[in-house]
Amino acid sequence: MITCFGRRHFLLSRKSKMKGIIILSGGLDSTTLLHQLFDEGYELYALSFLYGQRHSKELQFAKYWGERSCIEHKILEIPLQQVSKRSALTDHTKSLPEDHYTHQNQEITVVSNRNMVMLSFAIAYAEDLGIDKVFYAAHQNDRAIYPDCRKEYVQALSLASKLGTYSHVEVIAPFVDLTKAEIVVLGLKLGIDYSKTWSCYAGQERPCLKCATCLERTEAFLVNKVKDPLLTDKEWKQAVDIYQNKMEEQ
Repeated sequence: MITCFGRRHFLLSRKSKMKGIIILSGGLDSTTLLHQLFDEGYELYALSFLYGQRHSKELQFAKYWGERSCIEHKILEIPLQQVSKRSALTDHTKSLPEDHYTHQNQEITVVSNRNMVMLSFAIAYAEDLGIDKVFYAAHQNDRAIYPDCRKEYVQALSLASKLGTYSHVEVIAPFVDLTKAEIVVLGLKLGIDYSKTWSCYAGQERPCLKCATCLERTEAFLVNKVKDPLLTDKEWKQAVDIYQNKMEEQ
């Protein structure tokens, strides 16, 4: 299935010379990257993916930003759940660990080779459009558990992409050395409405506040001394209490 949202005339009128493909999940990191690139003057084409993830609610937010900030936004359905059955994100019968991302038990949230697959589609899309840059929002917090978010991975894949395309498509991860808290600093300066982003892995209507990505998100806003606008006041208090208790346990 491919869902495609139309071009925006006000975006086309910008006549930017800089063009890029962005992988847009609807989460905090990729939404911040989208805004930063847009602010820098990029004309953006976004790809989002439905891959059997239990937290597919994130795509509602990807669609929201894709329609507003991109020349074109496509949601592609890829059957990763058929070949990555060890992950709790694609096997909904598995329990999600309730620890910080740096904890070893978070390996169960790894979807095998997910970024390689998604970036391959993005590289093909870039080559087809004659665009030479693909962006994704891997960041420093991810590197402990996710091999495909590490700087050496980005460099190696970018080299392979350049060698394998006529447009010499470069893969770029501008946030690879930034923490999520530092990404939030950028987003706050850009005035991003973070209530229109989604992070929780649990696949519920509201954030569970306990999974690794909820804990990391709480930490990022807490470090910046601001409330997560996605949460109600009650939820924010609960999130802070859960995070602080979890940190005390470690």
